Amino acid sequence: MIDLFNAGGPIIMSILTLLLVAVLMTAFKFQEWTKELGILALSVGILGQVVGLYGMFEGIESFGGNINQAMIAGGLKYSAISTIYGLLIFILSLGIRVVNKTRFVES
Repeated sequence: MIDLFNAGGPIIMSILTLLLVAVLMTAFKFQEWTKELGILALSVGILGQVVGLYGMFEGIESFGGNINQAMIAGGLKYSAISTIYGLLIFILSLGIRVVNKTRFVES
């Protein structure tokens, strides 16, 4: 798990972890912010993927274009880690939002 955290980029993954904690905290106190923080997490995850792809393309350029397909596949795999994490946080925020809406409707 720590390997995925580091492979996804420590800065982006740290920001996403803080957003995860914020989503969980707003689930109890400020329900109206839950979905917005989830969208922010998804956006940060996509930003992390774009930054990872940029780094991959810089690496391809530094090798002069003489690379194999395994290097490209590895770069794509690692760049998707932050997007997956951001998407999971977004799905969690939507789930929390649905649970909170049904809880308030029944009351």
